[in-house]
Amino acid sequence: MLRRRIPAAAAVLVLAVSGCAGWGGGPGGGGPDSINVLMVNNPQMIDLQRLTADNFTKQTGINVNYTVLPENDVRDKISQEFSSQAGQYDVASLSNFEIPIYAKSKWIAPLDGYTQADTQFDQSDILPPMTQSLTADDGKLYGEPFYGESSFLMYRKDVLDANGITMPARPTWQQVAGIAARVDGKQPGMRGICLRGQPGWGQIFAPLTTVVNTFGGTWFEKDWTPKVDAPEFTAATKFYVDLVRAHGENGAPQAGFTECLNNMVQGNVAMWYDATSAAGSLEADDSPVKGKIGYVAAPVEQTKSSGWLYAWSWSIQEASKKKDNAWKFISWASSRQYEELVGRQVGWSSVPAGKRASTYDNPDYLKVASAFAEPTRASIESADPRNPGVQPRPAIGIQFIDIPEFTDLGTQVSQYVSSAIAGQMSVDEALERGQRLAEDVSERYQSRQG
Repeated sequence: MLRRRIPAAAAVLVLAVSGCAGWGGGPGGGGPDSINVLMVNNPQMIDLQRLTADNFTKQTGINVNYTVLPENDVRDKISQEFSSQAGQYDVASLSNFEIPIYAKSKWIAPLDGYTQADTQFDQSDILPPMTQSLTADDGKLYGEPFYGESSFLMYRKDVLDANGITMPARPTWQQVAGIAARVDGKQPGMRGICLRGQPGWGQIFAPLTTVVNTFGGTWFEKDWTPKVDAPEFTAATKFYVDLVRAHGENGAPQAGFTECLNNMVQGNVAMWYDATSAAGSLEADDSPVKGKIGYVAAPVEQTKSSGWLYAWSWSIQEASKKKDNAWKFISWASSRQYEELVGRQVGWSSVPAGKRASTYDNPDYLKVASAFAEPTRASIESADPRNPGVQPRPAIGIQFIDIPEFTDLGTQVSQYVSSAIAGQMSVDEALERGQRLAEDVSERYQSRQG
């Protein structure tokens, strides 16, 4: 959620060199043996674009016309295109946040028929929580993951060892807070932990909602009763705010994924709770902390696990006239054969992992990912997007509530919580304001049920 992006200028260069996509414009050629794909400009997607002509097109005769945009822009464009059902784009990159919502609106096509017929794709190899998160309330599958992630705790093994501290394999948040206090300042300029404080439903509330879940809280109960100012939600938020204020990174109210990654790489923090996808950067050949990081399960309190679940995935527009060719593209792009292609031609550290069980048995991948591969798989496999807390939920989602209103609700409440981290208001005041916003949302859903 809101992670590394390549600069727009770099993406423009890639598009110009490949000659098979437009930048923010309409799709390319629309011949019978072509499909139009609208996707985010993440590095793994750019690798896909580079590899398409010499591999997928050569094998199938299907040309792929890509339109590639930064994350916020592509979300807006996909929403506009798919809501209108104009059929200009056959495939789009959507996350497990949008897919159940789009499926309910009948903007995207179910894929079950394709997965059953295409035995080579091997749906059973897709990690079950990923399949579950891309399955709508009607029980049908509407997306296939390109790459996925969960969350875990990353820590400096050398720093903890030097202070006689052993990190539990499945720590509690209270244990993490205690360790943060013990290592804070033990090395010059090093704080105990980095936790996102930057406003945004996909920034601070990605990790914070998992803390709320494991502390026994929830945004809404099953009947849509809002619980933002409930004791459990409040206790989790106070714990998070107090921890980052006492032992967290400098500039915490502005720190998101990128800032925490930089802090960890530069040795400014001893621990970091965030996305499993961060490990690839920490273990990169040019990383100063390569080999110094340990990885353990997301901290818990009342639940058995607490890691989030996120996947950039592929869906077919319902209005597409080329669904069969669209599936052939998805089947290739999300296949284990594509992962092997990336490993050979780009490098195994660039494989779009986090979606297939077979990835974590691949010796070539494990050579570069041995430090974090098993903790990543364990975190994804333990994620339960339909039951992430201690009480039933009205909608699917771990670090989010899968309703269109959550983007605004989560972002507005995040601004208040970030202000609490900055010392500009109390947590109680922040969540009282958040409760009023949540009540407005709950009224809409309760009225529909009534």
